[in-house]
Amino acid sequence: MAEARFDVVGMGNAMVDIIAQADDALLGAEGLAKGAMTLIEAERVEQLYATMPPGVEVSGGSAANTTVGVASLGGRAAFIGKVADDQFGTIFRHDIRAAGVTFESSPGDGAPTGRCLIFFTPDAQRTMQTYLGAGEGLGPEDIDAGVIASAHITYLEGYLWDPALAKEAFLKATRIAHEAGRKVSLTLSDPFCVDRHRESFVDLVTHHVDVLFANEQEIISLYEVRSFDEALQRVRGQCEVAALTRSAKGSVLVSGDEVHIIDAEPAHVVDTTGAGDMYAAGVLYGLTQGLGLPACGRIGSIAAAEVISHIGARPETPLRTLIREKMAIG
Repeated sequence: MAEARFDVVGMGNAMVDIIAQADDALLGAEGLAKGAMTLIEAERVEQLYATMPPGVEVSGGSAANTTVGVASLGGRAAFIGKVADDQFGTIFRHDIRAAGVTFESSPGDGAPTGRCLIFFTPDAQRTMQTYLGAGEGLGPEDIDAGVIASAHITYLEGYLWDPALAKEAFLKATRIAHEAGRKVSLTLSDPFCVDRHRESFVDLVTHHVDVLFANEQEIISLYEVRSFDEALQRVRGQCEVAALTRSAKGSVLVSGDEVHIIDAEPAHVVDTTGAGDMYAAGVLYGLTQGLGLPACGRIGSIAAAEVISHIGARPETPLRTLIREKMAIG
């Protein structure tokens, strides 16, 4: 097998996060489902954008955030996604490249760059209204086979299973990675996403995914069981590694007969946006460095704790510095 050029290549919806503080009254007035991600159309995103309080605009998207986390840890990361040649596309390209992530995807010539309007409330919950925009145009022709084949792990976000062209791109990347002897990782992304695609997600996890990420709600929904423990038993053996997050309860990593319970890292919670993305970054980075599952989980917890301690889905303190201080790694 050829030497890897990248540790992780992420593939997902490329968009700009617009993050603002809000209260329950605003969510109620706009009819927003608190704590959920809802897909919206162009007209609705413009209307909501006009009602949002002042906020912060930064390149985002779940898999894109994870690649930024990998780079912050000192890993070699790339991202594949679609933006337009417009103002928000310029923001996205600048931010992700400035974070140390290779991003060479060609701009689309149709819909505007996607945006995710994130309303975070005083209880640290985030409510996301997502306009996929140009991201829905991601297709098989956008997959750089050389990049996929030269990455230790290709990381895919479950949201890509919605648009038909993106699904084709998803499957193409999976085939290329496995033919090159590399690993494929999937995050289930959102309980509503699982509800829409349960049967095909179960097939993906069983036959195509090596490393699975899911939170407690998502894994319970995937297997339609009543408890986390039941879901844990169901996923055991279905993929090489399952990394399951449980918010303040920490996380559980399972691989064959191994089960590791990882405590949540202490943190003052300000905004939970990006917690799962950074946790995935930590675990993926650890796996690509040949570390054991307990160390991978701890790195993920440290990364998640950093990002929830401030507004926004990207680390403000270099994660490599934190794991060096807390774990003598890096």
